[in-house]
Amino acid sequence: MKPLKIATIGLGALIGVAHIGVLGHLIRQTPERVIQVPTINIPSGTPYSSYKIEAGKHGYKIEYKANDPAILESQRSLDLTKSKSGFFGGNNYEDRNEYRTDQYTMEGVRNMGGASLPGEGKSAKNVECIVADAGARSQGAMAGTAISTGLIAPAVMNIPYVGWLVAGWANLLGQRAGEEAGSRVGSVFNDC
Repeated sequence: MKPLKIATIGLGALIGVAHIGVLGHLIRQTPERVIQVPTINIPSGTPYSSYKIEAGKHGYKIEYKANDPAILESQRSLDLTKSKSGFFGGNNYEDRNEYRTDQYTMEGVRNMGGASLPGEGKSAKNVECIVADAGARSQGAMAGTAISTGLIAPAVMNIPYVGWLVAGWANLLGQRAGEEAGSRVGSVFNDC
């Protein structure tokens, strides 16, 4: 039993010295032999930014794009349908549809294919006026239609044969007049 005890103690001492030697070797390594990973300070706080980092054994490359994507795209596509009907192909029908691709900037300005000046585009006031005008036109059209339906349409419905047609025209006229009046009133109240 004594030789087994001596062999176990010797093996433990050998493993302990080997561990200490490996630790000493790692601690005393020269900087040329140690591979250091670079510290990259990526800018933050900018919306719509993208980063692309490539690292290899010969170095690294960083590609940074602020305001990415700078151009937004919208695509629309439609079709063309032709048909013939009637006796001997008398009536021809065509349904034409278009294909359209638009590009926009982040501010919502549509690219018209040319350079733009710094003052061009939509300002917050212009957008506010457009929205206010659309709401005022809608409210005016509803009011004009309600007035013409309540006052004018019953009076012209009694015209023989065409009363229903004149009542429809009166409603359309009331809608258009109300839309214009609503636009004028909305532009006064919204300072547009």
